[in-house]
Amino acid sequence: MIQTPYLLFLGDAPDQLAAKVAQGIRDWRPENAVGQFRLPGCNVSVGLQDMTLAEAHAAGARTLVIGVANRGGVISAAWQAVLIEALEMGFDLASGLHNLLRDEPALAAAAAAHGRTLHDVRIPSVKYPIADGKPRSGKRVLAVGTDCSVGKMYTALALDAEMRARGLKSTFRATGQTGILITGDGVPLDAVVADFMAGSIEYLTPPNDPDHWDIIEGQGSLFHVSYSGVTLALVHGGQPDALILSHEPTRPHMRGLPEYAMPGLEELRDVALTLARVANPACQVIGVSVNTQHLGEDEARACLSEIEARMGLPTVDPFRHGAGRLADALSAI
Repeated sequence: MIQTPYLLFLGDAPDQLAAKVAQGIRDWRPENAVGQFRLPGCNVSVGLQDMTLAEAHAAGARTLVIGVANRGGVISAAWQAVLIEALEMGFDLASGLHNLLRDEPALAAAAAAHGRTLHDVRIPSVKYPIADGKPRSGKRVLAVGTDCSVGKMYTALALDAEMRARGLKSTFRATGQTGILITGDGVPLDAVVADFMAGSIEYLTPPNDPDHWDIIEGQGSLFHVSYSGVTLALVHGGQPDALILSHEPTRPHMRGLPEYAMPGLEELRDVALTLARVANPACQVIGVSVNTQHLGEDEARACLSEIEARMGLPTVDPFRHGAGRLADALSAI
């Protein structure tokens, strides 16, 4: 088990989206976040107190979590000295990067010398099956996005919290490093061998009570040429009964791909539903989740109203205004 509480390492993150792992922990498990550690040149904050390693350790932090999800998942040379110092001071390290802590000789040596643990949460711990596509009991909902990092995980967590508050049967199913660090369990989907990705989601969402909902954390986007594979594995392996369309309305282009325009919600609806009905012919789109963090309150409500009128679906920012209407839509299925 990863020891809590955490000190969240932001490194030299260039923008807020790069720190989405730390932000997710800060927003959904604030009791586990003692403070943040930033290197010179870091352009972001998750709203926690800046602390030195010594200050954080004295405040009770036991694990330094790399809270940055940079492109390619690389542990840069600039981070090494801080991570080694943390190990020497008595911290464990936890990371969801593709570049594994255990594969860094200096980190591995320091951890061994000081009796500390390196937690690489992006390592599959189960031998997953190949998907068979057989129907299974219980219900499942998946958020699919017009782009990466548009709020699919926040949608799932907010919806799960609302369902539980209503006394309904619901389980958040983590499929990425942030979700796993928040909940302590899940499938690191983008680290699973391709032939077994859909099978890993079948494994993650097994047969359940007829009135139980698995709230599956979305990943990537069917329209993002870099990361569409993980999305399709979720769509087919999850066999969702319901889809929620997720969107960030201020994006000028796909994240990291300036030559690719954002798709429209109508296009996302049609493509995602067509693919979902391959595995579950009864699947339906039940709502729209909009990430309005870059809009003022009046702008946000106007945006939500316009999309709802256009799409004919309940449209909310579940983190800003609550997921009640999405829960209503699920309960109606």
